[in-house]
Amino acid sequence: MLAKYLSVFLWAMVPLVELRGAIPIAHGIHAVDPEFNLKLAYVLIAIGNMLPVPFIFFFARKVLEWGKDKPVIGKFFTFCLEKGEKGGRKLQATAGRGLFVALLLFVGIPVPGTGAWTGTLAASILDMDFKQSVLAVICGVALAGIIMSIVSFVIVGVVV
Repeated sequence: MLAKYLSVFLWAMVPLVELRGAIPIAHGIHAVDPEFNLKLAYVLIAIGNMLPVPFIFFFARKVLEWGKDKPVIGKFFTFCLEKGEKGGRKLQATAGRGLFVALLLFVGIPVPGTGAWTGTLAASILDMDFKQSVLAVICGVALAGIIMSIVSFVIVGVVV
């Protein structure tokens, strides 16, 4: 049973999967094993999704800029840096002074490429305040969690 909880925790830490993928995985596990505690899984998923945020904020931009011209990793690092810059510009253009709310919604609306990883990288690139960025990302992750929970309950209810 511990392996199942560890699995959803780790899935929540993976870029592009994050909470958006880990919640449906947890619901799938629960559908097969009703003893799997969804409330505990949700807590672990939220922690797993937020754990990388400080590291992304303080180090990802530096690492990506360092690696963008390296032979093997350069293309991927450039892609990640461009994705963060594009997300940051889009946030800034949309939000103006309401950057906190824009970041919250950017992270919270569960569409591909707009999770905690990209949102935090965008906040770092925009030189947003760390505390404000983390708070916006936490709120966005909570919003995405609510949306994905509802979607997962409906899908599992229809399929099972």
